[in-house]
Amino acid sequence: MAKKVLLVVNPAAGMMRGKTALFPLVEGLCRADWLVTACVTAARGDAERTVAAQAEQHDLVVCCGGDGTLGEVINGLMQCSRRVPLGYVPLGSTNDFANSLRLPNRVPQALKAILEGTDTPLDIGCFNGERYFSYIASFGAFTAASYKAPQTTKNALGHFAYILEGVKELGALRPYHVTVETAERTIRGEFLFGAICNSTSVAGLVKLDPSLVDMGDGLFEAVLVRPPKTAADLGKIITAINTGVFDERLFEFFKTSRASFTVEGDPSWSLDGEEAHGTPVVTIENRPAAIVLRK
Repeated sequence: MAKKVLLVVNPAAGMMRGKTALFPLVEGLCRADWLVTACVTAARGDAERTVAAQAEQHDLVVCCGGDGTLGEVINGLMQCSRRVPLGYVPLGSTNDFANSLRLPNRVPQALKAILEGTDTPLDIGCFNGERYFSYIASFGAFTAASYKAPQTTKNALGHFAYILEGVKELGALRPYHVTVETAERTIRGEFLFGAICNSTSVAGLVKLDPSLVDMGDGLFEAVLVRPPKTAADLGKIITAINTGVFDERLFEFFKTSRASFTVEGDPSWSLDGEEAHGTPVVTIENRPAAIVLRK
């Protein structure tokens, strides 16, 4: 009996590459003797609803789209009672998750990796016990840029879209008073930006040393950015963001499996580049080996 695969495609991803990828993916899966059910998303939430309802009737789920589509698929999978393996064809404007795992971003190579690959357990983040994210939850400066930039702009300009939207926020940059509590430590202070992530790249801009990041170790990497006091400080922050080498005077960097954030001023939060509604105290937990990625 042929194995069944649920194929979820965002046709708007990657300068409409999702639309052109649909037929080659269906053809390749059929030729490999998979019985394909294809879902083409039309609105936010389509991927999550489809996966939550149908994944357990399939042997594999394949997501074709960007980080936002992947986030929806993962939220759908986390509602299932059994772990259905996930394949990913990354076609978005940044593809942080795929870049961290060195997944191929061309359809033939990505499909080959899915069909011939092995299953790898990966950690998933849980935001306030309600929403899940694959690689980052963040607040503060530039966070809104990831979800405010229009899809057409992201398609046309890629990473630069995030920079353009971030520049609009420069005049409004302000620090937040933050308290972070983990099992290991408590941090209090003024910070411009905070992120808890499971990735070596954030929006193609913030870099983390790959030797420090293991996406299956049960731990997150957390970064907090203090406000610059001088132009030289700002230069150091920009350099650190691009190199992943963090000056302790301007940054807090630590690993943890669970953290509670109390951020005064009700900042915007972003999960994998999508807007999220926070609460006065936001709790983020690592769910170790929560999904299985075929690669």
